[in-house]
Amino acid sequence: MTGVLRVGNASGFYGDRFDALREMLTGGELDVLTGDYLAELTMLILARDRLKDPAAGYARTFLRQLEECLGLAHERSVRIVVNAGGLNPAGLADAVRKLADRLGVPVRVAHVEGDDLTAAHPAGPDSARPGQTATGSLATHAYLGGFGIAACLREGAGIVVTGRVSDAALVSGPAAAHFGWGPGDYDRLAGAVVAGHLLECGAQVTGGNYAFFTDHDPDRLRRPGFPLAEIHPDGTAVVTKHPGTGGVVDVGTVTAQLLYETAGARYAGPDVTARLDTVRLSQDGPDRVRVEGVRGEAPPPTLKVGRNRLGGHRNEVAFVLTGLDVERKAALVRSQMEDALGTADGRPAEVRWDLVRTDRPDAPTEETASALLRLVVRDPRPEAVGRALTGAAVELALASYPGFHVLAPPGKGSPYGVFEAAYVPRDGVAHEAVLDDGRRLPVPAPPDTRVLAAVPEPPLPAPLPPGPVRRAPLGLVAGARSGDKGGDANVGVWARDDDAWRWLAHELTADRFRDLLPETRALTVVRHVLPALRALNFVVEGVLGEGVAAQARFDPQAKALGEWLRSRHLDIPEALL
Repeated sequence: MTGVLRVGNASGFYGDRFDALREMLTGGELDVLTGDYLAELTMLILARDRLKDPAAGYARTFLRQLEECLGLAHERSVRIVVNAGGLNPAGLADAVRKLADRLGVPVRVAHVEGDDLTAAHPAGPDSARPGQTATGSLATHAYLGGFGIAACLREGAGIVVTGRVSDAALVSGPAAAHFGWGPGDYDRLAGAVVAGHLLECGAQVTGGNYAFFTDHDPDRLRRPGFPLAEIHPDGTAVVTKHPGTGGVVDVGTVTAQLLYETAGARYAGPDVTARLDTVRLSQDGPDRVRVEGVRGEAPPPTLKVGRNRLGGHRNEVAFVLTGLDVERKAALVRSQMEDALGTADGRPAEVRWDLVRTDRPDAPTEETASALLRLVVRDPRPEAVGRALTGAAVELALASYPGFHVLAPPGKGSPYGVFEAAYVPRDGVAHEAVLDDGRRLPVPAPPDTRVLAAVPEPPLPAPLPPGPVRRAPLGLVAGARSGDKGGDANVGVWARDDDAWRWLAHELTADRFRDLLPETRALTVVRHVLPALRALNFVVEGVLGEGVAAQARFDPQAKALGEWLRSRHLDIPEALL
C-alpha cells in the first residue's frame, strides 16, 4: 500500500493515563493504536503476580480500558497492537476474546510468542556480594522484533497482543505489514523504528517531562495529548498529535525523546540497526515535526535478553536530623547502630549510609531545618535485614541525638529484584505469530546481520571565539533528558542553536561531565556525539547498581539525572546568555 499510515500511542508504561485509549480513538483519524505497558521493572512486577496466580502475568489495566473502547475501535476500523501480554500473551489474548464475545464485538485476536526463555535459562550468575548464591530467574525474555506483529496483521487480526518485543516494534510491525516491507528494507524499517521510539513513551514527546517547559503556556502542558506518527512508504514520518489536544510537538520535544534511553549513533534492534546520526528533524507546521533521512543497517547477530531475578532482601531507616550539629548527630547515631548491624542475625552483606543535607541555616520551617540520614541494608537472608535491625533504631529514641525521630516505623524488610541484560544467538529463539484460529506462523530471522560497532566520533564544529563568560547554570543554554538501562543511565544533552552547539561540543567532555556530577567520578562515562541533532549522549555505566528494582540510589531510574546536570554552574560565554 502507498497511503500514509497513522499510528498512535495510548500508553507509555503500565499505569499511564487510563482515558488515553478513548481519547486517541475519538480525537482524530487513526489506522493503528499502540500501547507500551512494559519496562524492566514491570516485568518483575508481572513475574511476582504470576507466582501468586499462574493465569496472571499480563497488564490487567488494558482489559479494563478495552472494555470501554473495543466497540469504538471496531466502528472506526482501528487496529490495536499492545505489549500488554507481558509474561502471558496467550492468556491476555484469550481474555480479550472472552471480552469481545461478551460485548458482542466481532474481532480477530492474535498474539506473538517466542520471547519467553525463562525455562531455558533457569539460573543466572552469582551475585558479586559475598555469600550470595545464584537465584532462579523469575522472568527471562528476549526482545523480539516487529515481523511477528506484521504477520498477525497481514492475516487480518484486529488486535495483536505481544509479550516482550522491542518498544519500537509496536510501530515498525504495523508499518511493515501496511507497506509490504521485507526484512531487508533496512532504511524504511529504521525510519519506522525511530518513529516507534518517539511514540513509545506517550506524552513525553508531546511536552511531558520537557527541559524547556517554561517556554510554553502552562495551560498547554497541564494535560498533554498522546502522540501519533504519520508514516510514509519510504519510512519518513511526521510526529504530531490530535487537533485540539494539549501539549507541544516541536523539534525540541522530539529531540528530547529521541535521545531518551539511547547510547551511541547505532540504535540496535531485532530487525534493524537505526543510525541516529542520520536523523534529520524539521518543523513541519504547528505541532508537526518531520523525521527523515534515517539510514538503517543489518541488525546484530544476537538478540537482547532481559532477565529479572530476586536479588535478596532490603530494608531502610531514615533518621531525621534537625537544626545544629548535623554532622555530629549523624556520627553519633551511626556509631550506635553499629552494634545492631554487627549482632542482628549477622551483619548484612551490604550496608549503606547517605547523609542528605536538605537543611538550611535559620530555616523558617522545621522541615527545611532538617537533614536526612538514610541507612539501607541488603542481604540474601531476610532475617539479616528484619525487624531486629529497624527495631534497634527505634530503641535509640530516648538515647541518641537531640530531636531524634525517624520517617517511618520499623518494618521487616522486603525482597528486591535485579535486572540483567544478556544476549543470545537468534537461532535459540522461536519467534511465532499465533493467529486467532490457532495457526502458528514461524517468523524468519533477518537475511543478514552485522556485529554492532561504535561509530567513530565525528569532527566537532569550530569552537566559539574567546570572549567574556559568566558563571551560570548549564540549563540556560542546553536541554537534557535522562533514563535507565539496567544498571546504566544515559543523559542526552542538546543545544538549540548552532553557537550553543559549538560551545557545548567542546566544553562538555566526559571528564567535565564527571566534574559536574560528582556521583559519577569513579564510574565509566562514555560520550557519543550526534552533530545532526546538536546533541551529546552520555552513558554512565553502573550508576544504578543492579537496576531500578534494586533501588540503589535516590533516583533509581535516573529520571532527574539530566536536570541535576542542567542545574550545575559553569563558565558560559555571555554571548549565549
